[in-house]
Amino acid sequence: MAVDDDPRIREVLEMLFAMEGIDIAVASGGEEAIKILEREGDNIDLLLLDIMMPRMDGWDVVKALKDRGWTNKLLITMLTAKGDPGDKAMELEEYVFDYITKPFDPDELVRRVKDFLEIMDAAK
Repeated sequence: MAVDDDPRIREVLEMLFAMEGIDIAVASGGEEAIKILEREGDNIDLLLLDIMMPRMDGWDVVKALKDRGWTNKLLITMLTAKGDPGDKAMELEEYVFDYITKPFDPDELVRRVKDFLEIMDAAK
């Protein structure tokens, strides 16, 4: 799943992964992501999560996932324009697998996501 408040980013991610045959759910914000995970969480292995979003930022989403006990079922990767994770990240850093900075190279992003999904498959 990709969570980003920018519709252009969501569209690019959907196209990139569709071309690779990778199913992807998208959410425009944290609240929507939580709702999708409540419905389809068993089918989602990886979360590409923007940090800077209105109302519920990426760190709020990570905290909500931690509070629900979902962080052990998801590989969380922050997809962000922000180089420094910030103070909010300190207590939640251990739940994040990786950071990918924007603007991202599409080929590298796809390669890394495929690598992440292989890790998740191997862990099952």
